[in-house]
Amino acid sequence: MGLIQQIRLQFNKTYYSMRIKRRAAAFKGRVYTGDKSFVTSKTYLGNNVCFNGMSMFGEGKIVIGDNFHSGVGCQIITSFHNYEGSLIPYDNTFVSKDVIIKDNVWLGNNVIILGGVTIGEGAIIQAGSVVVSNIPDCAIAGGHPAKVFKYRDKEHYYELKSKKKFH
Repeated sequence: MGLIQQIRLQFNKTYYSMRIKRRAAAFKGRVYTGDKSFVTSKTYLGNNVCFNGMSMFGEGKIVIGDNFHSGVGCQIITSFHNYEGSLIPYDNTFVSKDVIIKDNVWLGNNVIILGGVTIGEGAIIQAGSVVVSNIPDCAIAGGHPAKVFKYRDKEHYYELKSKKKFH
């Protein structure tokens, strides 16, 4: 990588981290951005949050816990056209729903999370998944829609957590 590319990369990391901190409703501590990332004014961030290309849209509240990590191209969408309104296929109003992502969650590349969802502590969401319903603690889920197909070794997870071994 050339010097100009390195400077541009460092600028983007700093710029988007500062932009997120200014735009978010609140943040607890470190925010890292590895690529272009955007939050809403109703976003609440924990400590040690890492975005590698995250976009958030809508009027719903978004809460992201500590030690969160996203892959490239992830989205959180909290507002939807109202298809039960006064026009077909939808009217000019929106329905908004909150998203809660608990501590130590990892999203693979290109994950989409829709409003009304809670992702449990320690969960992993497989790349390319669309999350439309709640995911329990320590679950590994994937697909369209995302379904739980495995769980982390909970004993190992809680041992690492007790020793504060966070990335």
